[in-house]
Amino acid sequence: MAFSEIEIARYKKEVASYVEGKRPPAHVRKQLDIGFLINGQSVEIFEVRPRWNDPKEILRHPVAKATYVKSQKIWKVFWLRADLKWHRYEPNPTVRSLNQFLAVVEKDEYACFWG
Repeated sequence: MAFSEIEIARYKKEVASYVEGKRPPAHVRKQLDIGFLINGQSVEIFEVRPRWNDPKEILRHPVAKATYVKSQKIWKVFWLRADLKWHRYEPNPTVRSLNQFLAVVEKDEYACFWG
């Protein structure tokens, strides 16, 4: 089951605030930017940049994902490995809130999200 409209609005506000703090200066954003989307029970943060050999094509490179498990009232934290599959983030595989997820992504203890 997807989030309610109120939950979506709250989560968008929280993630937008975090992403806005991570975005590069305005003059760089055509070459590199940070974005997010909410899809179903998941929140995904990604980099946005043009394809190196075709700048007209804009690519999204996933950075981190959190999926809410309503029955357990937890967020599962994932990172995208080189095999292009989402894997649980072992230092903090679950958190209790979206703000805790954003703190885990910011700390990036194993350099899985921001490198």
